[in-house]
Amino acid sequence: MDAFLTSTIAVAIAEIGDKTQLLSLFLVARYTQRLPIIMGILVATILNHALSAWLGAWVAAWIPQTWLPWILALSFVAIALWLLVPDKDDSDSSRFLGMGAFAATTVMFFLAEIGDKTQIATVVLAARFTETIWVIIGTTAGMLLANIPVIMAGHWLMDRLPLATARVCASILFAVMAVVTLSSVVWNY
Repeated sequence: MDAFLTSTIAVAIAEIGDKTQLLSLFLVARYTQRLPIIMGILVATILNHALSAWLGAWVAAWIPQTWLPWILALSFVAIALWLLVPDKDDSDSSRFLGMGAFAATTVMFFLAEIGDKTQIATVVLAARFTETIWVIIGTTAGMLLANIPVIMAGHWLMDRLPLATARVCASILFAVMAVVTLSSVVWNY
């Protein structure tokens, strides 16, 4: 259950103000149907985060166990620092928009997640926890928790969210995960 809860919370907080959340806002302004947008996010996130989590689990299997906590802690710190940098919305024009709400959302979200903070976080979380399926479910739930309110409330919600505060909180969360990861090494000695 730790893998699920940690993954859900980490991605939900990290997603606030992320470019994919801005993409949600853009898609809601473009399409009137909300359910196809939500379903597109769900499908894209499951596909993207499943591939990411399996990559993280595979990498963790090849890294010597004595190195793994140190590499994970450094990765968590790198993500914590990266979260402090605001994302830009680069979805103004796309050839995918003519595909309809569901298909456009699925394709655009999948592509936007490639190399994104939450995708990298999914790789690292899957390397950290052995329950890969729970990491996938958790990161997908976190993505939906952060994006569904934006889809439903749109600009009203985004105008009231302190994005800088959300980025700092997400950064602190990943720094804490780095400390917790290293504390397991320290307590084992």
